[in-house]
Amino acid sequence: GLFEGLKAYRKEDGNILLFRPEENAKRMISGSERMCMPSPSVDQFIQAVKAAVLANERWIPPPGKGSLYIRPLLMGSGSVLGLAPAPEYTFLVYVSPVGNYFKEGLSPINLVVETEMHRATPGGTGGVKTIGNYAAVLKAQGEAKAKGYSDVLYLDSTHKKYLEEVSSCNIFVVKGNTISTPDIKGTILPGITRKSIIDVARDQGFEVFEKPVTVDELLDADEVFCTGTAVVVSPVGSITYLGKRVTYGSAGVGLVSQQLYSGLTRLQMGLADDKKGWIVELK
Repeated sequence: GLFEGLKAYRKEDGNILLFRPEENAKRMISGSERMCMPSPSVDQFIQAVKAAVLANERWIPPPGKGSLYIRPLLMGSGSVLGLAPAPEYTFLVYVSPVGNYFKEGLSPINLVVETEMHRATPGGTGGVKTIGNYAAVLKAQGEAKAKGYSDVLYLDSTHKKYLEEVSSCNIFVVKGNTISTPDIKGTILPGITRKSIIDVARDQGFEVFEKPVTVDELLDADEVFCTGTAVVVSPVGSITYLGKRVTYGSAGVGLVSQQLYSGLTRLQMGLADDKKGWIVELK
């Protein structure tokens, strides 16, 4: 199975907005190729998302109170016992209203670096949004949460010193006017929020590098944040690596995280001028 995640927002004037749905469609096509699955076309994907959103319009929260989370899902559903691609597939879209991820402004999270278990390996499926990738993180994540951490940050499985991603988020490291994030090389998910934040950060005058990022760079950073569809931007308050805890900032939420969060959410909610053509209006 493969799945996607995006949101619909309600504007004050009654319009309903989608954010870059064609990127989700393209990512599902790419993932389907890796998983030997047929895929809906970009147009079929977007039309299905629009139909599901409009059919559930009454469930979209009021402006500023949340969004309608959209979960397109593609799964093998044909009868087969052998190890082979399924003879039949089901594509469906379901939705659910969600409140704002952080109830009172941005809240910093506390991460622990996982040194034994890995989320993905070179040549595997870490770069596509397949269901199995998320099953692989549950054990380490459960153990981390039992110890009081918010989530787990994974390292590469070859050298065990380069950052990959958090269980379901991409990670960014800030040093001065420079922002670094692990490059896409097949083991991390090419997040659409990640891609958008890179563009927003460059527009705001930051130097952004997609490159291998070491644990040492992480521990020496001025600020660290994660990105994902649900959280948009999630500031990191602390990182624990091999028992040593490093904290970032005194107030918990860095200025860069706040600035980028505001810049992107204003675009998503239709509060800022969309000069990039990222927004799709439904009505």
